[in-house]
Amino acid sequence: MSKTLHPLAGALALLIILAFWGTTLVSEVFGPPTTVVLVKSLIPWGFLLLIPALMATGGSGFVLAGQRGGRLVDAKRRRMPVVAMNGLLILMPAALFLAFKAQAGELDAVFYAVQALELVAGAVNITLLGLNMRDGLRLTGRLRHVPA
Repeated sequence: MSKTLHPLAGALALLIILAFWGTTLVSEVFGPPTTVVLVKSLIPWGFLLLIPALMATGGSGFVLAGQRGGRLVDAKRRRMPVVAMNGLLILMPAALFLAFKAQAGELDAVFYAVQALELVAGAVNITLLGLNMRDGLRLTGRLRHVPA
């Protein structure tokens, strides 16, 4: 079951985070303030799907890895605490703060400073989760390792 759950949950989590990041960027750059307010207001609701997906990914990954070691497994293990702490300490509080500010119509300098931090932290998580996906595909043999 973990062999099926892990890649599906991981892909879902990465897609949700990409959707958050992409819709934020597009609404900020191209959209009117009403679109920014809508996007920032909806993102916390996405946590209802994202958090279970991340929990399923982490739990199934832990089960799959077991006592297994090796360069790829160890790299995935080192990345996940960074992803989790980034999400819990920066991304989720920022998303809730931005939703509150947006709903209050306060698209001010503080809003945009936190928005910039959120975009950078989100890009870090997207990168780390993408690297984990790549390494997972290599572990299963679905992606060949190309030497540098």
